[in-house]
Amino acid sequence: MTLIIAYLSVVLIWATTPLAIQWSSESVGYLFGICSRFFLGALIASSIALFIGKRLPFHRKALLTYLAGGLGMSLAMLSVYWGSQYIPSGWVSIMFGFSPMMTGIMASYLLQERGLTFYRTVAVMMSLAGLWIMLETGMQYDQHAFKGILAVLLSALIYSSSMVAIKRVGADIDAFSSVIGTLLVAAVLFASIWLFTGMSLPNVIPERAGYAIIYLATVGSILGFLLFYYVLRRVEATRASLISLLSPVCALLLGHLVNAEPLNLNIVLGSVFILSGLLLYEFEVAICRVKTNNKSGN
Repeated sequence: MTLIIAYLSVVLIWATTPLAIQWSSESVGYLFGICSRFFLGALIASSIALFIGKRLPFHRKALLTYLAGGLGMSLAMLSVYWGSQYIPSGWVSIMFGFSPMMTGIMASYLLQERGLTFYRTVAVMMSLAGLWIMLETGMQYDQHAFKGILAVLLSALIYSSSMVAIKRVGADIDAFSSVIGTLLVAAVLFASIWLFTGMSLPNVIPERAGYAIIYLATVGSILGFLLFYYVLRRVEATRASLISLLSPVCALLLGHLVNAEPLNLNIVLGSVFILSGLLLYEFEVAICRVKTNNKSGN
């Protein structure tokens, strides 16, 4: 599988994930939706590993990778599931799009990648302006929408920290081992949450919620994470997080078409500001190069 196919596949999976998250919590609650997703995902991944005779590496860097991935994924997903109760699914992807900026800022200090420049500072301001528009619109849509927006922003921060931590550990392990280890750590953490909250199984699981949980456990968790780790190991952290730039557009349209979510001018305008800021943030070097070439040509 080529890198570009894996990259585009992750974009499509991430675009459908927010809607599946909302559907998986219908009538059963977000805690059951997220716990069942990671229990099932860990069970399937472990079964596949046993069937093919796969042995996980357990050296220090591998364990640190599992811990960083599992802890980061658990906390990030917990915030997303809770926040998705208050905002449309497409907004989840838009808010999560801030992760490239968060990743870039952290990576500049921890991974010695490019730091903030004038253009990147402008890009941050553009995205913050878009965030303000989305907050204003969200308050008109639902007085509790700000809770969902803040929760998903927190999730993006946790996710970015986890991604930078994995990159910094630099464990030389294959993607499937990373996925299994991450899912096992996440499953243990969610089992602890299940026991702590005294959660019980729902009497009835709606058909759509059940299919959504299965989709998230298999495609969203196993295949999605597997492809993402494949991409992450081959590009710098900020480039991997550009997936968050492409998937929001698809998620916003999908939520509107499939789930009748609102899509007015303010939502479009806020999304354009946020995504334009992200685009400028990542490609300011190319913009500078074009300006330099134009000056040389003159």
